[in-house]
Amino acid sequence: MSSRLQEAFEKAQGHKAFIGFVTGGDPSLEKSEEFILEMVRAGTDIVEIGIPFSDPIAEGPVIQEANLRALKAGTTLEGIFGLVEKLRRQTQVPLVFLTYLNPVFQYGYERFFKRCRLCGVDGIIVPDLPFEEQQEVQVFSDPQEVDMISLVAPTSAARIQEIALAARGFLYVVSSLGVTGVRGKIETNLAGLIGAVGQVSSIPAAVGFGIHTPEQAASIWKFADGVIVGSAIVKLVAQYGADAGPHIYEYVRSITTTRRGGEEGLRGAG
Repeated sequence: MSSRLQEAFEKAQGHKAFIGFVTGGDPSLEKSEEFILEMVRAGTDIVEIGIPFSDPIAEGPVIQEANLRALKAGTTLEGIFGLVEKLRRQTQVPLVFLTYLNPVFQYGYERFFKRCRLCGVDGIIVPDLPFEEQQEVQVFSDPQEVDMISLVAPTSAARIQEIALAARGFLYVVSSLGVTGVRGKIETNLAGLIGAVGQVSSIPAAVGFGIHTPEQAASIWKFADGVIVGSAIVKLVAQYGADAGPHIYEYVRSITTTRRGGEEGLRGAG
């Protein structure tokens, strides 16, 4: 059975999804709610909400600073759950948590995923959870129908098909080595990585890390099922603070309007 995340890819224009990211609680939970709804209004198909953490090792300076701003503003995990509950009264766009393992462990795996299901979280990305240890957490997420989203990086080539076969929701393809942040040029053979996925699985593949221009997104949509944009949106929050809403809308709209229907890309019908 396909999940709501997979259905979002099917419903996206031309089967090309846009996934936008915000750090929850930056600059406040109320503003995060507004920013997410602006993203949805601008055509975002799936929203990632970052759970603020004091040591986000996979993040570049932009998102690290957003985490610190959110924590300084008093954002808690309970507050993030409350944010999702408010959003669920206004939109059914799939919502995904991006979090490090420690907050989930401290909250309690079973309790965490039950709460996710109750408030309407569709998936979770845990950058510091190795694929080999994922099953230890997935035994709690699967019964609550919360998709544990796997990541593959350029260094994953030897086992990308193994990861793809076990993937839930969608596959997060990391465009470049290193931490998150905008990049002027992406040199990884992403088409090759995604082509390897398509040989064994029909799981949607979305590319993230570094994408920030409509041109980059349009290029990646030629062979990927979705693009993920985070740092560029978070930068707007850093720049405009509480007034970032209209700027986020215009920025996301500038990317989502570059989608083209009917492109089969390299994966064909899967």
